[in-house]
Amino acid sequence: MSQTPQDPYGDRPAYEPPSHQPDYRAQSSISPSQERTLGSAAHWVPLVAMVLSAGTLGFVGSLVIYLMYKDRGPFVRQHAANSLNVQIITGIVLLLSFPLMLLLIGFVTYPLALVFAFVLHAIGAVKANNGEWWDPPFTPRFVR
Repeated sequence: MSQTPQDPYGDRPAYEPPSHQPDYRAQSSISPSQERTLGSAAHWVPLVAMVLSAGTLGFVGSLVIYLMYKDRGPFVRQHAANSLNVQIITGIVLLLSFPLMLLLIGFVTYPLALVFAFVLHAIGAVKANNGEWWDPPFTPRFVR
């Protein structure tokens, strides 16, 4: 008879944890074409979210993409971080535009910030799809 621990409620063996831990890093390696696709999606998802929500949900799209795919490869991480940086600076300008609307200047800065983000995301998506590394102009690097 074997000396395996027994389930107190029956005759099945008790659960034993596996003796080794799986290496999840080996499972996360992706091909270059998948990296290009995810890098492009890091720009398209916030772009679409921004357009559908008048600029308010683009940040959420960028943050979700960054958190989900930042460990998939350096190319995906850089494009996801760039997308998030574009959305952070856009969010700052949009927040500053609200009080400036009292001076009527905000009615100009708000749509300009949205157009700026739209153009940068479109360029970033094309560059990522082509496999090119790219840093957006006029955008501080809050996330690396």
